Amino acid sequence: MKNKFVKEYHLEIKKLISIAIPILLAQIAQNSMGLVDTIMAGRVSAADMAAISVGASIWFPLVLFGHGLLLALSPTISYLNGSGQRQSIAHQVRQGLWIVIFACIPLGFLIYQSEIIIQYMNMEKKLAEITIGYLHAMIFGLPAYLLMINFRCLNDGIAKTKPAMVITFIGLMLNIPLNYIFIYGKLGLPAFGAVGCGIATAIVNWAMCILMILYCRNARNQKDLNVFEKIIEKPNFTTLSKLLRLGFPIAIALCCEVALFAITSLLLSPLGANMIASHQIALNTSSFIFMLPMSLSMATTILVGQRLGEGSPKNAKKVYYSALAVSLSITIITALITVLFRSAIGSIFVTDPTVISMAGTLLLIAALYQFSDTIQVITGGALRGYKDTKAILLVTLLCYWIIGMPIGYMLALTDILMPSIGAAGFWWGFVISLTSAAILLIFRIRKIQNLPDHILLARLDKLK
Repeated sequence: MKNKFVKEYHLEIKKLISIAIPILLAQIAQNSMGLVDTIMAGRVSAADMAAISVGASIWFPLVLFGHGLLLALSPTISYLNGSGQRQSIAHQVRQGLWIVIFACIPLGFLIYQSEIIIQYMNMEKKLAEITIGYLHAMIFGLPAYLLMINFRCLNDGIAKTKPAMVITFIGLMLNIPLNYIFIYGKLGLPAFGAVGCGIATAIVNWAMCILMILYCRNARNQKDLNVFEKIIEKPNFTTLSKLLRLGFPIAIALCCEVALFAITSLLLSPLGANMIASHQIALNTSSFIFMLPMSLSMATTILVGQRLGEGSPKNAKKVYYSALAVSLSITIITALITVLFRSAIGSIFVTDPTVISMAGTLLLIAALYQFSDTIQVITGGALRGYKDTKAILLVTLLCYWIIGMPIGYMLALTDILMPSIGAAGFWWGFVISLTSAAILLIFRIRKIQNLPDHILLARLDKLK
């Protein structure tokens, strides 16, 4: 009996890892594009590099909102796939196209009008002009990016995560020569500087979108879905409302999370360059490490949705506990590396011993918060598989903005609770907010998992 128990969990762990590794590699490739843009634009001027940084801080939260809306497709498709209702998947994908259209219009308008925000920030005129040009170029790639996510969610939903990995790496390889051409003005074209990064990114987004659609059209594992049998389908407001009820909380939660870290960086700006630099080092390091549990979280969503579609809440639980076991095991290793090599990590970014020492202190706190972060992201991924996204939004708003941010602000910038401790105050705020989120999300998933099987499955069937 014990051997059977271990074997079942071992099987789920293998499936999780096989799905998560391509997701992780795709994330690394995607993040590398931003790094390449920053490095190549930085060779033109500091203003061009700064323009990409400022532009990304406006672009990223808005695009993540559209991305979040479409993430409702993955658990929906995985549930249909697991329940043997593959004939209904094409309808979800086609309705996703309407979400792309409905999202592109307001998001594109907001990005185009971002010069209002930029003017309000009182930037140097040259920096403002470059940033606006960069964002205006990026708009042309917005529909392609969201279309690609729509079809990527189709692949993720049927547990085919390798195509997105391969296509994202192709995008990275294409991004480098296109940057070279448009930034520095090659092949008879003028040198666009940072604006050239925006042009290159827009082209890369369209290339990746076309590759993703071509793969879905020609893949043998999707022939029976008949997604392309009828490309245009009238909006089905029943389906759209179900998808948006799932996707809207994910979109808001993603924006709130990104905004938390962006605002923290802005609030620290009066404390000097060393403080900001140390905070950025710790933030970049923890963001890189976070890709590991995040990849497992996305794999958890897919497999939990499949197991529930198969009518097996018991196996969905096994997926969740397997994901927790794997991710926490990895976290023990990453936390140890963070603690033991904190000075070496700091020296990768800067040579100033003061900044390295300050960053080392923040990395100690980051090592602690990795555990809470892992638990909350894996549990959140499982809850998306259960199609319980409202709970994630409420917990995010409560723990990040009502608990974590005020406490972090008071510790970092005021003497209300104790003498102010600068950036470390916000990082202790992160620990408190993530720990609170982990506890509340565990309570939530336990409540759902304790529902009688027939009630849980009936509830999920209404949401398909």
